[in-house]
Amino acid sequence: MTGRRYGGITEALVAINVAVYLLEVILSGSFISINLNVLTLLGQWNYAVLYLGRWWQLLTAMFVHVGILHIAFNMYFLLIIGSQFERLFGGKWLVGTYLVSGLVGNLLTLLIFPPNSLSAGASGAIFGIAGAVIITSGIIGGNMQGALLNAFFLFLINSILPGVNVYAHLGGLLAGIAIGYWKGSELKRKLYLDPYIGAW
Repeated sequence: MTGRRYGGITEALVAINVAVYLLEVILSGSFISINLNVLTLLGQWNYAVLYLGRWWQLLTAMFVHVGILHIAFNMYFLLIIGSQFERLFGGKWLVGTYLVSGLVGNLLTLLIFPPNSLSAGASGAIFGIAGAVIITSGIIGGNMQGALLNAFFLFLINSILPGVNVYAHLGGLLAGIAIGYWKGSELKRKLYLDPYIGAW
């Protein structure tokens, strides 16, 4: 740990996701599942992004969920892994990693899935945060191979269910691994230098 103060940014991200879900509920008229019209408006409908100019769906989709179980599971894991990341690197980097990882996952979805595809959810962003934490632990502990295996095992066990957007998961994870390698290496250098500061 770096001694950074934990500022509650994780909870803020959860609150934004919940607020967006409540908007979805109001628009769709259902608390349990969100109707298709709302998802094509707020989620990532590849056709709308490619041909209707709705590029902003690449961003909004990472805060949109298709039903109560979807958001419940995602927010549970965001609270756990997001708080770990925030303690390591702070709230600004948490928000940045969430957005970058989610965007990379959504862009990969846009490139690979057909135009009529519809996707939504924070899981790509969460995979990025998880990947960054796992890789950082590998760098600090001197076991990068083990960290990479853990990251891809996490990907596999969470991407085998039907209806899961594998490419959003993969894109988010790869972005998180890159961020974790960068910030983890920086943190390791700081941890090694700290005992010598002021020794001269």
